[in-house]
Amino acid sequence: MKVTLPKDFIYQILLFTSVFVPYLNNYELTFCVWSLATLITFQNKLSLEILKHLACYISIFLIAVFSSFWYDHEAYFIIRDITYISKPIIGLLLGYQLAKKLNAKTLKVIVIIGLLIACYHIYIILYSVLFYSVSNINELRYFAGFFSDFEVYTLILLVFHDKFELHYPRKKLILYIILIGFSAFMYLARTNFIQFLILLIAMKGFLKINVKSITVLASIVLLSIIGYATILYINPKRNGEGLEAFLYKIKVAPIEPFKTKIKRDDWKDFNDNYRSYENIMTVRQMTNDGNKSLIFGQGLGSQIDLKQKLMLGDMELRFISILHNGFMTVLLKSGLIGVILLIISIYLIFIKKKSQIPLVNNINLLMIGSGVYMIVSYWVFMGYYFAADTKSIFFGLIICYRELVLKESKVKNEYD
Repeated sequence: MKVTLPKDFIYQILLFTSVFVPYLNNYELTFCVWSLATLITFQNKLSLEILKHLACYISIFLIAVFSSFWYDHEAYFIIRDITYISKPIIGLLLGYQLAKKLNAKTLKVIVIIGLLIACYHIYIILYSVLFYSVSNINELRYFAGFFSDFEVYTLILLVFHDKFELHYPRKKLILYIILIGFSAFMYLARTNFIQFLILLIAMKGFLKINVKSITVLASIVLLSIIGYATILYINPKRNGEGLEAFLYKIKVAPIEPFKTKIKRDDWKDFNDNYRSYENIMTVRQMTNDGNKSLIFGQGLGSQIDLKQKLMLGDMELRFISILHNGFMTVLLKSGLIGVILLIISIYLIFIKKKSQIPLVNNINLLMIGSGVYMIVSYWVFMGYYFAADTKSIFFGLIICYRELVLKESKVKNEYD
């Protein structure tokens, strides 16, 4: 029996490999795979839309390069920063180019990849429980992964399958939603829950300002306040197991990234609010270095002095070159100009012209929700710059797919 592979099969494999490799938690491998895949799919024609997005990140990169000449940073950290600061450029370009190759199949290929990643995650969960006797949330997340934005996007595509013109048999659709939904939930990542809620609200059209949306959003805020007050009343402990550990993370979440004073000699306060400590030390170091540093940054290879050695991951470090906060990382490398460009890049996600094509308008809603979520993502988890992040590829895919739908509709109208 002869097996015939589709012409775009190689591009489906490239997309799967590019999305899956960050889950292996090896950034060097991720960078190599993404760079190679970008070269393989190279296109010499790019739309104005994708060029605007790329221009923001290329400018941030070039400012960081320019600022580097004022400092004597170590070559290793300069090279390391080159790979990190160029990551959004490669990801957006790769996603855009692959969507051009996959064309009308783009969304369905995204769903299949999300499903495969979900199955892999569920397998890791079961393996960890059965063979490593994992019994608490922190251990489970250590073995199985900390978050998965790509799976949440896939879940949204399936939940609103009719709006994205994804036609699946009912049983298959339910199975896909259960598998991906369970996997996404089991990351127990606060940012993924926020992501799902924001995208859900956006797809329902509640981010548009009107009486109904204000009522819905006010109700959500009220329920959130009541829920948070309940958690405070329960008062989960920081060393709790199972659900208690998760509730403790929610308890400290509203304060953790925004605290302006940290007691370094209080290990509980320090550990619970470490991300804020990074932000404080970044602002303090750059302010002390003068206006030039604040405006243009300290360039590629720059590091923040934490004033003490800390166990970060599996390493003991006093100086760090990449922070948890994406805005602060860009501030360190490219200064306030870089931060302004980053804000513009987020704003570009929001700007989408209304269309007479329902599918395009629904993609617009997804992008509007994504713009809101990106603010959270950059503040908490570095956004596109995070080593394990795949959103830049996803956005590249969606930007191109939207253009393809518009182009196809225009050609069809001209033909008619």
